[in-house]
Amino acid sequence: MCLSRYTKRMEFAHLLGIVSDEPVFDSALLFASEPNLSYLQRQLSRWVQLGYLYQLRRELYMLAPPYQKNQAHPFLVANRMVRGSYVSTEAALAFYSLIPEYVPATTSVTTQRPSHWSNVCGEFQYQHIKHDFFFGYDHLQLVGRQYGFIATAEKALLDLIYLRSGGDAPEFLIGLRLQHLDRLRLDRLDQYAKRSASPKLARAAKHLRELIAATADEYEVLQ
Repeated sequence: MCLSRYTKRMEFAHLLGIVSDEPVFDSALLFASEPNLSYLQRQLSRWVQLGYLYQLRRELYMLAPPYQKNQAHPFLVANRMVRGSYVSTEAALAFYSLIPEYVPATTSVTTQRPSHWSNVCGEFQYQHIKHDFFFGYDHLQLVGRQYGFIATAEKALLDLIYLRSGGDAPEFLIGLRLQHLDRLRLDRLDQYAKRSASPKLARAAKHLRELIAATADEYEVLQ
């Protein structure tokens, strides 16, 4: 007896064969195996309802336990949630151990409009910056074979100052309780501030140099 076209279509075992090693995946990845878009969307919705998949946002999914082999790093999810973004501000500063506080939300910057998303992977915030200020990030290894776009330590700090009202004030910078300041490259900080052509960031770079110098002097006294 001939199988119907419907029974030949994608089943969950077939999906696992395609995405089992992917921490997150776009539904577009499945089009070659199931070109019928409406059918594919129904199947994905059904698997979400059955608890086989998590939907992170429109067309972006991840496998649910016990099918999930590789837990997605929040920074990878942040990059994939909004294309054309990179992780920055407090999230990146915590990644580099430059601030002591736990950061509950992953904040990214983008040239697109601001947005906020919440899903099984956490809270994701996206703040707008102008095109001319969209630079100063690297593609770094997060865990295993997962990589993400993350601001350099210097750019993460300047992004935070740029986006925060009064961010260039010495009181604000002291309140960040920055640590491991020897990891900051002052030449890069100055370069980024100059490239931004922002008086606010120029002032902040000057105050940061003074703060780092004062911290170094205090460290010398304690030795």
